[in-house]
Amino acid sequence: MSDDEGSRPIRIGIVGLGYIGTTVGGQFHRRPDATISAVCDLDTTLRNEVGHEFGVSADRQYAEYETMLAEAPLDAVLVGTPHTLHYEQVVAALDRGCHVYCDKPLTTDLEQARDLADRVERSDRTVMVGYQRHLQTAFRTARERFVEREPEWLTASITQGWIDDSRGTWRLDPDLSGGGFLYDTGSHVLDGILWTTGLEPASVAASMDFHDDAGRVDRRAHLDIRFENGATGTVSCHGDAPSVREHIHLWDDEGAVYLEGTQWGPREVLEIDSDAGEHVPYIDPRRERTRADAFLESVTEEVEPPATVRDALRVTALTEAAYESARTGERVVVDQ
Repeated sequence: MSDDEGSRPIRIGIVGLGYIGTTVGGQFHRRPDATISAVCDLDTTLRNEVGHEFGVSADRQYAEYETMLAEAPLDAVLVGTPHTLHYEQVVAALDRGCHVYCDKPLTTDLEQARDLADRVERSDRTVMVGYQRHLQTAFRTARERFVEREPEWLTASITQGWIDDSRGTWRLDPDLSGGGFLYDTGSHVLDGILWTTGLEPASVAASMDFHDDAGRVDRRAHLDIRFENGATGTVSCHGDAPSVREHIHLWDDEGAVYLEGTQWGPREVLEIDSDAGEHVPYIDPRRERTRADAFLESVTEEVEPPATVRDALRVTALTEAAYESARTGERVVVDQ
């Protein structure tokens, strides 16, 4: 970070004023070391409302992100737009010398994900991806278990009334969403597994039920994953269920760690010993940080963000292989 950046609040521009743009944007707005300097959205009313809420003047409210990047003095950009737009917007922000917070998934195209990973590693800019399980104390506690050991078997599932929740939105438009429930909520589960365990996926066999006749927007997905260390796992994503429930069960030769949760509240962690005894590990609530906290710390201290582009590349590679498998009926190698 330059001396100039360190002497004043970090100036942030928001592209996309939906849930992520306003939620994470609000976290930045409440920080004394950051300021929302510009906002961008196609919706004029939304621009005015959010701009007023975040104290952004009318001349710094934009309909086009290219204009915002060209005109507004910015240090960082929050990308909260539909999935398939992320790549071009992250590249444009990096080209303007900005740090980037990008909602998940980073991209829905494997070549684009590889390109972004290479670009970021050649750059001195911070790019953080919105996989917030990296910040949740339950997942961080579980991850500590696998620093010196690896799981041998895992199961995971998530349910949500996603189809009904998404009606009338871009999430059911595959040209914007890049897929269906697996690429949206399911992406968090895949990331949670890969990041918590450190496992590298080798291949996947998948089956899916699709919401659309073209077979692009999945409502249910079942993945049978083989990992490079020989471990196996199953992941089930059910997008037309009545409520949100999540479980991730990770077994090694000494027992297991369970991650469980309902709706969008904090997840709980439970350790299972070799005699099937249950233990609740101590979790220090002071370890919890917001996404804005983590991003600003990464920028100001020049340290790796909690969720990196390499983390996101693994998720995209596994997701794309799962879609290919579901469409071909074949087991597919996961190629990062």
